[in-house]
Amino acid sequence: MADRPKLTIVTRTQGANRALKDGRVRPETVELDFVEVPVLVDAFRRMVRQLEFDVCEMAVTTYLCARSFGAAFTALPVFLWRGLHHGAIQTHPAAGVSAPGDLEGRRVGVNRGYTVTTGVWARGILADEHGVDLERVTWVLSGDEHVAQYRPPANVVPAPEGQSLAELLAAGDLAAVIGADIASPEVTPLITDPERAAMEALARRGFYPINHLVVVRDDVLHTTPGVAADLFDAFAEAKRLYVDELGRADEGSLIGSDRLNRAIMGVVGGDPLPYGLAPNRDMLEKLLDYAIAQRILAERPPLESLFAEGTGALSA
Repeated sequence: MADRPKLTIVTRTQGANRALKDGRVRPETVELDFVEVPVLVDAFRRMVRQLEFDVCEMAVTTYLCARSFGAAFTALPVFLWRGLHHGAIQTHPAAGVSAPGDLEGRRVGVNRGYTVTTGVWARGILADEHGVDLERVTWVLSGDEHVAQYRPPANVVPAPEGQSLAELLAAGDLAAVIGADIASPEVTPLITDPERAAMEALARRGFYPINHLVVVRDDVLHTTPGVAADLFDAFAEAKRLYVDELGRADEGSLIGSDRLNRAIMGVVGGDPLPYGLAPNRDMLEKLLDYAIAQRILAERPPLESLFAEGTGALSA
């Protein structure tokens, strides 16, 4: 049998892909050469700016933004990472903020860039669930954008050089921060009991935000027939093994994302990480709503156009 093409791939080791990375699951048409990038967001930037890898895990809004500027890669409907973002919005007593509506007319820090996925979902929560007018907030960034061509709206500014979001928040210069994950007894979630609020949103309207998907370079898709479906199937099988293991695990022994995914299973009554367009259409369309409203995208693309040919009907 002819040697299979070898593809470089970056994906952070986590429950849903562990069986793929440890070799228990292998795609049929290609071999995977896993490249470890200690800080995953660095891989996003390297993929967006240099097309450095054949296959890469990527934040979904980074993908949407890069795609709008003609990036030469296309997503698979493989959604490796999701999050509950009600707790991502933090405040400090010095800010004098007691409710989300108090953010209007104030400055709010955003970890890294304006297009960071956690920021997009958290701003959407503020608008949808708390009626915050996002245009009346000045968003203060601690870093730049992965997609160099992107220009944020006028109410987005950089943080002062040499000052961290934590310092600005403690000084009262920021009303809140998003995605900074500040560990301090004085810093608290702005939304009361955020885990309960997130679980209620999940139970009430199926709101379980997608953070990361998988992209494949377009030249690989064009020169390796069937690779998109093959990769989807491999990721799906690895995830199936993880979900089976999660269902059998002692709940008290779970931590981190495993604990969260097990809790999600209890709410949704099954797989906490569905792959494919059909089971994720509502969340993806909601993300596009937010991307347009927050001026990350100028035009709304058809959802199917964002995913590799031959994967639109796949589901797992």
